This record gives sequence, C-alpha cells and structure tokens, in this order.
Amino acid sequence: MAGYERSPAVSPHDGAAPKRDPAPWRLRPSTADDAAWIAELRAEVMRPDLERLGRFDPDRVRQRFLNAFVPEFTSVIEASGAGEAVGASELPGAPASPESPAPDEDRTHVALGVIAVRPEPDALWIEHFYLAPSQQGRGLGSAVLQHVMREHADERPFRLDVLQGSPARRLYERHGFEFEREDEVDVFLVRAPDVNMLR
Repeated sequence: MAGYERSPAVSPHDGAAPKRDPAPWRLRPSTADDAAWIAELRAEVMRPDLERLGRFDPDRVRQRFLNAFVPEFTSVIEASGAGEAVGASELPGAPASPESPAPDEDRTHVALGVIAVRPEPDALWIEHFYLAPSQQGRGLGSAVLQHVMREHADERPFRLDVLQGSPARRLYERHGFEFEREDEVDVFLVRAPDVNMLR
C-alpha cells in the first residue's frame, strides 16, 4: 500500500518463558481514534532499544507511527476488568470499550496493547506489536502472536523486523521465526507457512 511505512514488530516481552498465565483477553478492530494513544505506547515500549542504538527521538518515534498507521490492519489487545487490575493506567488516552454487560455487571475492556498484520502479495507482515509494560512476561505476547498467526495463516510466510539487540527477537524465534537478513538497525525474521494452521 502506498504510503505505508514498515515499522518493526516490537514486543517488549523479554523472550523468557512466561512467568504466569495472561489475563483473559480479546482483539478488537482498531479505529482512527486509537492513533494517539498507540503512538504514546510505541514511544514508551521502543525507547530502551532506540536509546541503546542512539536513535531515540520522541517526536520522530510517534510521527513514524502516525504516518504508517492503518486501522484496518490493526487490532487492539484488550482485557476485561478495571484498569488497576490489568495495568491500563499505563496506557493514557486508551479508551475503555464498553461491552454489552449483563444486567448485574458493569464490564469494560481496557487496552493492553496492539498488533497489526499487513498483507502483501508475497508475505504477511506483523507490525506494531506493542504491549503495556505491566503485561510483559505474562505470556500475553505469545498468546496473541499464536492467535494472530492462526487467524491470518495462508500460503504466504509471516515476516517482521525487530531492532538490533531487541530481546523481543527471542519471543519470535520461540514461535518459529528464523533469521532472514539484517542491516545496521533491524533484524528481519521470517516464518514459513505452517500447513497445520491451514486446516
């Protein structure tokens, strides 16, 4: 798609085995109204790696996301419950989305992160995979990644890129991604189509 700038798929998960089961979660389609808070989350999540590489510019990291954001390719990762319980307070500006509550229930879904899958003729690109810091290390990144790959699986490989030295690379390698190439900033990973997911 013209004007769509590729952004590294970044999960702040350290790549280690999950410490506990993730809270129940769901994906909802993103809207244009999500752009500002996702840009803030991106800046927070990518800051350590970009600073390590000497490339952190707070305005640029937000603007690159805003220039590349395509709501149709993006899903917001949400959990049921109060913000304090799931760390939503770490996502300022993220709207709570009401669900049809039972008469005796007042439930909302709070944003925990975001993931995008951009289809290209020869690959499915996983991009903008950001989780709130409070949700890292709980297995949520693995659960979301597995779900998204299962839902989007076809004859094309999955591709993504991570920043050089990012601990997120271990997460992707645990899920079958392999080294394809690299440059001074990014490492490009690919996962061949899984015939078992196509059934």
